[in-house]
Amino acid sequence: MDDPQGLQRKLIPIRVEECTPEGLLKPIVYVDLVGRSEAEAQQDILSALKDRAKPAQKTIFPGDAKPADSNPIAFPTEPNVWAVPHDRNPFFTGRDAVLQDIQETFAKSRTAALCGMRGVGKTQTAIEFAHRYRYDYGFVFWVRAETREELISGWVEIASELQLSISREPDHNVIVATVRQWLATHSDWLLILDNADDLKLVQEFLPKGNRGHILLTSTAQATGRMPQIELNRMSLEEGALFLLRRAKLVSEQVAFAETDQGDRTLAETICREMDGLPLALDQAGAYIEETPSSLDGYLELYRDEKTALLTDRGELVVDDHPCVTVTFSLAFSRVEERSLAAADLIRVCAFLAPDAIPEEIFTAGAAELGDRLSASASRRLEFDKVIKEATRFSLMAYKPQTKTFNIHRLVQEVLKAEMDEATQRVWVDRSINTLAKVFPNPQEFENWGRCDRFLNHILMALDASDAVESENKAFLLNRTGVLLKEQGLYREAEPLLVQALDLRRGLLGEEHPDVAASMNNLAGLYESQGRYGEAEPLYVQALDLRRGLLGEEHPDVAASMNNLAGLYESQGRYGEAEPLYVQALDLNRGLLGEEHPDVATSMNDLAVLYESQGRYGEAEPLYVQALDLYRRLLGEEHPYVATSMNSLAVLYKSQGRYGEAEPLYVQALDLRRGLLGEEHPDVATSMNNLAGLYGSQGRYGEAEPLYVQALDLYRGLLGEEHPDVATSMNNLAGLYGSQGRYGEAEPLYVQALDLRRGLLGEEHPAVAASMNNLAVLYCYQHRFAEAEPLLIQALEMCDRLLGANHPDTISTRQSLEYLRKVMNSDDHE
Repeated sequence: MDDPQGLQRKLIPIRVEECTPEGLLKPIVYVDLVGRSEAEAQQDILSALKDRAKPAQKTIFPGDAKPADSNPIAFPTEPNVWAVPHDRNPFFTGRDAVLQDIQETFAKSRTAALCGMRGVGKTQTAIEFAHRYRYDYGFVFWVRAETREELISGWVEIASELQLSISREPDHNVIVATVRQWLATHSDWLLILDNADDLKLVQEFLPKGNRGHILLTSTAQATGRMPQIELNRMSLEEGALFLLRRAKLVSEQVAFAETDQGDRTLAETICREMDGLPLALDQAGAYIEETPSSLDGYLELYRDEKTALLTDRGELVVDDHPCVTVTFSLAFSRVEERSLAAADLIRVCAFLAPDAIPEEIFTAGAAELGDRLSASASRRLEFDKVIKEATRFSLMAYKPQTKTFNIHRLVQEVLKAEMDEATQRVWVDRSINTLAKVFPNPQEFENWGRCDRFLNHILMALDASDAVESENKAFLLNRTGVLLKEQGLYREAEPLLVQALDLRRGLLGEEHPDVAASMNNLAGLYESQGRYGEAEPLYVQALDLRRGLLGEEHPDVAASMNNLAGLYESQGRYGEAEPLYVQALDLNRGLLGEEHPDVATSMNDLAVLYESQGRYGEAEPLYVQALDLYRRLLGEEHPYVATSMNSLAVLYKSQGRYGEAEPLYVQALDLRRGLLGEEHPDVATSMNNLAGLYGSQGRYGEAEPLYVQALDLYRGLLGEEHPDVATSMNNLAGLYGSQGRYGEAEPLYVQALDLRRGLLGEEHPAVAASMNNLAVLYCYQHRFAEAEPLLIQALEMCDRLLGANHPDTISTRQSLEYLRKVMNSDDHE
């Protein structure tokens, strides 16, 4: 083909059905006859032929030869009656699957209901269906069906279009009956009833045993026997392309993949913020077209002036649909007219996350929802009626399978914008009080599933609660911060725990158990982040406060002792840690009995201390008892069981009992992955420990990827400035050193040492370990002069901190003795 782009018009494709040309036809401009009348089609073809180049040689015509199919091709004909008062929308985008669903539904049923919230594009989709399939029908009617008056008017118009003898009959009941009879006795017609929200009313006008097709657009969520086709918000790609076309930044024929990458990204962002609502995207496109605004300019303006832009419908619009604000306000008014309790339900949801709102928030927290809603939410039958009215006009949706609600983000925006500050505060306060009542304790792992169901809704309510200062708000801040901390989301947890402490201090004063609890939780977060200097004073204050308020004999005092001991142990302050651990264990045993998870925790933590001191004989029985107790009390599938397995495996590895350590390490890693997900610090710890075992066995190929993954995970979750990152660097460096990869090992050892010095101070066993490891690496490279001072410092530190008989002290002493022996031998030679 010598005209591949179709520039000379030697080949002119003609499109007669909806399709996208592919292959050789893709670059060639085609003549589009879809939706055109016969006269218009003839004119379009003649116009296309006028500019085409003449052929290189005379065309040979077939003469009298008959084609294989001698039947004449019938050109699509217009319906006898076309009573659709809407032109085809040139910007209509996507929805092909929905249009196909309607067509397939009509193959099996005479009626179909196209349902969805206001502004989602039901009317435009129905218009597109009418135009796209107009040639399938002899008669196409359009009736507005929101009220009885509109339906009667529509039936009168149909009678007129059909030129029925009763079209001028003054008694409209006669006209309605006659049109119904005509529809019942004729075929080949399509009737579209737009905005048919009151299906009971519409049923009065429908023919019995009709022989045509009826398409309703409706916000109703229950349509009885009528097949229902749900029209949802646009996908990101559909919405972005529609916006680009509506703003006239691309032509109507351009595919999404052919648009500018930067424009695509901005359009997708706008679509995401508008939650894919076509009406809002249409308004955005109109604004960009009519004003000197770009996509990025509009996005910035929308974030600052959302309420004003949602009210601006634009001047050059293709329909008479009201703006987003008016659309949702009118629908909400209709809900409020029918049920004040349903209106209150929607108001509460305006301050929650828009998706998957648990019904439990309202049923379990009914007492906090105000008189109207609380009276209904506490009784199932009454609450079902409230749900029916709240969802009637599709401002909300309810999923009985999951017992959750959904509400569109822009419905939330409109409702909040119409409330004054005092009203907003009332509903934010109610949402917070309700959530505080249903949010379970996140420190109990079995509650995490329920906690996660509420999490996004709590965060949304808290985000709107600047004007609220209450104990329930502080309670939610504290519990949510604890949940995020337990899930390893330290950055997200910190501002919540800080706010909780500040708010409790302001509301309750310094002398209150809740203030002590907040201090303890924030200290725990700081410790997990390696911020020991910030954690210690909070732990100490919390312990002193609890002792003063609760007395010595209280589980919270034992918890504070145990936590402070853990901090001291992390800093290598073993002499201060041990008496606190022992007191905490004794106190827990006395208050809670032997069969309690807190007793197991105290045993495990004391065992860690003994192991750190090389007191393996004292550590092992405590580890074993703790693991057995956790398994009995919590079951196998629990993070504490994984922690206990990991701890016991560390002990076995330290003793060279690799065969006993490996299955425990593997089980702990698998359990943590299953319970906590891949993105959690405890998973990184398990990877690191299993890698260490493999390295000790010379299984370097298995160890390295685990070490690398652990380091990457620590860095991503904890940041560069964390003791666990230093440990991970140190261990990976050790693996490289064992393989003779000294050039890769040295920078990691140096970084680990510097990081530990900065975070832990000079007097810490981990700093001594880093010095020892770097010195041994220097020895491998015969850099004895650099190794000796490091080993001397490390040995002195181990003697001071760990004692002369600790395994680390013995190992460092042996390294120094070997070094001096080698150096003396070299000197003698």
